[in-house]
Amino acid sequence: MSAAPQKLDDWLNKQAVAKDDITAFPLAAMAATLDREENGGTVPPLWHWLYFLPIAPMSEVGPDGHPKRGGFLPPVPLPRRMWAGGRLTFHAPLKVGERATRTSTIANIEDKTGRSGRLVFVTVQHTIEAGGELKLEEEHDIVYRDAPHEGARPPQPQLAPEGEVWRRTIDPDPVMLFRYSALTFNGHRIHYDYPYVTQVEGYPGLVVHGPLIATLLVDLVRREQPDATLQSFAFKAVRPTFAGQAFTVCGKPSADGKVIDLWAKDHEGYLTMRATAALA
Repeated sequence: MSAAPQKLDDWLNKQAVAKDDITAFPLAAMAATLDREENGGTVPPLWHWLYFLPIAPMSEVGPDGHPKRGGFLPPVPLPRRMWAGGRLTFHAPLKVGERATRTSTIANIEDKTGRSGRLVFVTVQHTIEAGGELKLEEEHDIVYRDAPHEGARPPQPQLAPEGEVWRRTIDPDPVMLFRYSALTFNGHRIHYDYPYVTQVEGYPGLVVHGPLIATLLVDLVRREQPDATLQSFAFKAVRPTFAGQAFTVCGKPSADGKVIDLWAKDHEGYLTMRATAALA
């Protein structure tokens, strides 16, 4: 094993504990961003990402807008960082007015080489509790990538499935991206800094947040099955989505309606995210 993975392995099993008050304003602001009405008393699935936000002083912010590496997350020496996916189990909803605790653990670090160069996957496990009750368990996958090489071919896109029963088209304009970045205190410049994202990281435009797309997939389930209770949700990012290009969230329930196959596709019909939701 090379020296770099040995050093990164020092971060395995590292833990961090954060506490936060579940307040109403983030929920109201998120509802406005998604053009929804919410009762404001409980936190909808995936909206817990509005809490336990990392607040780093400007002196500790890296060139990509994220907090510098080497604190809780390992110091991966690769310039591009994105959410790769995650798996969540919902035990009970968080409620406005609760004081909640999130315990985070670096569960796995995987260093590999793909067609696009070196890749490092970091898996973080989270548990969230409030009032002595386990509310949520989550595994969060982060991928770090090499900068794009000159003349490198992008990976061949995959056409999205057909046969969806539910669908909703989203126009991810820069205002939506700005709002979601603000609500999650996400300084990652790929979501709002056009010169940076195109000239430094090599993307063709502002990148839509992976967690936002995942939230919109769950939101599709909630719109179609408003009385259902989400038991688990798993998602994997497949291809970036960019501002200014409408994309579609799609769903296809199983015969008994308990499992929902979900996916997002871009304006060209290519698959951008795949997910599965299980209902209680």
